[in-house]
Amino acid sequence: MVDVLNPEITESKPLNTTALESNETASAQAHAAHDTHHNPAAGSADLRAAEPQPSPAPAAEAAFAVQTEPASHEEELDFGALLDSFENEQAAQEAAQSVDGNVVTGTVVKLTDKHVVVDVGLKSEGLIPIEQVLDHAGQPKLEPGQTVEVVVEREDAEGNYQLSYEKALRHRVWDTIEKAANEKTPVSGVVVSRVKGGLTVDIGIKAFLPGSQVEIRPVRNLESYVGQTLDVRVIKLNKKRGNVVVSRKEMLEEEAGAKRSATLGQLEEGAILTGTVKNLTEYGAFVDLGGIDGLLHVTDMSWGRLTHPRDLVNVGDEIQVKILKFDREKQRISLGFKQLTPDPWLDVAERYPVGARVRGRVLSVTDYGAFVELEQGIEGLVHVSEMTWSKRMKHPTKMVKPGDEIDTVILNVNPSDRRISLGMKQLLENPWEHLSERYTAGTVVEGRVRNLTEFGAFIEIEDGIDGLVHVSNMSWTKRIKHPSEVVKKGDKVRAVVLGVEAEHRRLSLGIKQLQPDVWETFFEQHRVGDVVHGKVLRVAQFGAFVELADGIEGLCHVSEATDLHGIPAKLDAGQEHDFKIIKMNPEEKKIGLSLRAVGEEATRADVEAYKAPVSSNSSSSSSSQNSSSTTLGDLINWKRSER
Repeated sequence: MVDVLNPEITESKPLNTTALESNETASAQAHAAHDTHHNPAAGSADLRAAEPQPSPAPAAEAAFAVQTEPASHEEELDFGALLDSFENEQAAQEAAQSVDGNVVTGTVVKLTDKHVVVDVGLKSEGLIPIEQVLDHAGQPKLEPGQTVEVVVEREDAEGNYQLSYEKALRHRVWDTIEKAANEKTPVSGVVVSRVKGGLTVDIGIKAFLPGSQVEIRPVRNLESYVGQTLDVRVIKLNKKRGNVVVSRKEMLEEEAGAKRSATLGQLEEGAILTGTVKNLTEYGAFVDLGGIDGLLHVTDMSWGRLTHPRDLVNVGDEIQVKILKFDREKQRISLGFKQLTPDPWLDVAERYPVGARVRGRVLSVTDYGAFVELEQGIEGLVHVSEMTWSKRMKHPTKMVKPGDEIDTVILNVNPSDRRISLGMKQLLENPWEHLSERYTAGTVVEGRVRNLTEFGAFIEIEDGIDGLVHVSNMSWTKRIKHPSEVVKKGDKVRAVVLGVEAEHRRLSLGIKQLQPDVWETFFEQHRVGDVVHGKVLRVAQFGAFVELADGIEGLCHVSEATDLHGIPAKLDAGQEHDFKIIKMNPEEKKIGLSLRAVGEEATRADVEAYKAPVSSNSSSSSSSQNSSSTTLGDLINWKRSER
């Protein structure tokens, strides 16, 4: 037999596996060389297919072992079957090797949880990993019966061919991607998933979009882009590894730059432009005018009160704005929104005259009142004092709350300060209007002490009507420093109406007026010159205050606190003396006293007492003689004898 490696040598040997393998290998190499000569492009794949294959399994080797004895008929049949099987396996391997790494067309047989089963015409079916054919929603893009292009990667240990759907896509679209990268033209893709550091975008093949390249400004929530179609630019690719990196930021920056240049040419103060709200802050909104942002301050959004910019606009809204100020060097733009409409405060006085009844919506409630919106940009304040006639209300929230629709009365309009004063109680009957008719001066009333202050106590005599008892009207006799000395909060007391001032909503009451005026009684019972007995209460530099009766005080000046010889008398608190009234002033409730005058009065009385015994024991002639000869020494001696 001729050796395929050395044709000149003829060897007479039985057929064995070594000769068979050499035969097959030489034939395959010759076939590959022939195809390479006619089709250089397929050379590498065919050469791989022409490489020597592994030796048959030991079982096959046993089947093709050298026979030293003639084989039987059954053995010849078994040998023929095994030979056919081996040839079929070799053909299948050659077919698989011929398509390895190349794009082949197959038909989808079925879909499982992990794979897409595809018939590619080999001895067994191929498997595509299911994750390669899922869209952004997680649904397979292939169906049974559908034709699909794949790349055969390898045959696994179980005899299944591992296929790649993604590599086939790369083969098909790689030229397009390379061209887009070189020419910097945009490509469109769907965001498939969120991955570490960015997004996966399907542009025919899966490309990586870094998070820093999604927008011009940093993006916090990348998940929101999943499922969106984006235009991107290829900025990096590696064909060997099949990696593609894309950017959206570059395109956006170029577009913004072009828009900025076009917009700057149109910007001037007073111009009206359309922009898109990009961001909201507490102090305003940033509006994209076309590549350049302007600030719309919260004070320039509405003619009325605006708590936060989101109450008027939201991110993404398209609005018209007016350029109020433009600094071309710093490229700072101040925008206005309310300036697009007339100022409603210009004719507010004509539209809201004083006394008119209007209806509005409560915007907010504070400690001092409630703000009511009468129309867009026009609001007024209902002060807490104008909500009810009663003084018992603790907080405006007891009357109204935000969102309420209420009726009010215009009390005052100030267009220059953009203020309107409103009232609610004016819609109700004023209980003070007819108060003087119901409570005349001198009427005794009864009420409960509602509040105490340093100057008096407020007593509620009916709902919404409080009267004031001043500290000076609490006692005729005592000096009241604080009303708590007489009454306590919550006490039920009686008082006398002293006066009513309905226009000022004032009602004066008195407690001491329930008792007779002790001063009036004292002045009625005493006159100047009367000698009264009193007790020294307190001593001052200018004199001593003397209590003459309960609540009645008089003043003994230092000039009147001496004896007959002008020597000052010592007056201490607690001492009791007789004093002579030398002055009375009922209007000012003042009484002047004198200690010296009492001594003079006593001296005259002593003189008269001294004369009286002499006159009774002598004749009228001798009496006149004694009277004419009486001296001060005689009087003193008589006084001593009396003592």
